[in-house]
Amino acid sequence: MMKRMRLARLMGLIGLTVLLSGCSTLDQLTSDSSSGSRQTTTASSAASTTGNDKATYASLAKQTYQSGGAAAIKVNSGKSTLKSSLWKKSKIDYGNLDSLNRTTTDTAYLSKANLGRSAGRAAQNWSPTGWHNQPITVNGKRVYPQNRGHLIAYTITFNLTQDGQYRSGEDGSLDNPKNLATQTAYSNQRTMQIYEDQVRTALEQGKKVIYRVTTVFRGNELMPRGYWSQAVSTDGSVNFNVYIWNVEPGVSFDYATGRGKADSNMQVAGADKVTSTANTKASRYSSSTTTSKQVERELVKYGYKAVKKALN
Repeated sequence: MMKRMRLARLMGLIGLTVLLSGCSTLDQLTSDSSSGSRQTTTASSAASTTGNDKATYASLAKQTYQSGGAAAIKVNSGKSTLKSSLWKKSKIDYGNLDSLNRTTTDTAYLSKANLGRSAGRAAQNWSPTGWHNQPITVNGKRVYPQNRGHLIAYTITFNLTQDGQYRSGEDGSLDNPKNLATQTAYSNQRTMQIYEDQVRTALEQGKKVIYRVTTVFRGNELMPRGYWSQAVSTDGSVNFNVYIWNVEPGVSFDYATGRGKADSNMQVAGADKVTSTANTKASRYSSSTTTSKQVERELVKYGYKAVKKALN
């Protein structure tokens, strides 16, 4: 039993080492695709990807999260492939749902005008694929491990219609089927927040940002394995490209159906300890922006501590 536990912990350490070493496997994705490597995926899940993006998507879909690993890993050495010169006006290009009714890719062209908050939010009625909203008892506590996760965060989608066109006075995207997927509470509220706050801070400082999120499904599964997220600001201060694992500490999921069960062996390192969210909020009143490198350093730092503690 002890040997099995140590093996599981070692696998987690190996997963974190991938991050420490620069995630070389995923860093090679763009170059691999351009050299003609052949990756396969279903036509429906690749509906919104072309060229190198299609090969990267296929490679990401094959990745399997190892318990104890970091909550997010870099793609293309952490550098966005988006071109800031394409920013012309505020809008969101919402990708159509695929043949299985799953979200695909949303690309947002954002400015300060798209920031907003409301006193209260209306109820969300749309049930994305893989959605069950089932309570699970984890460590003696009754939790709901699934969220209706926005690809493009609600607070940065104001003054845009459901079709993504600019119109003053519009509330944020709350219940748009093209912008909602079944996301774990941890991925939505912890990991993704780290990167969303970089975008949000830049917008508050008057910068313009292109932000793209793609839900990554394996084959015909109904719950995403992860969220491929990247952004670039027109001044270059924001530039990240990451794959955010759709995982939950203490819960394992059947991604084919979206149903989960308590699993004490499932651990996630890093995101709950990262302080860049607080740092980013503080920087809203200064000229500096939390950088992608700062976020990566903290993920490594706290992810390493979590794994080291588990091994002792």
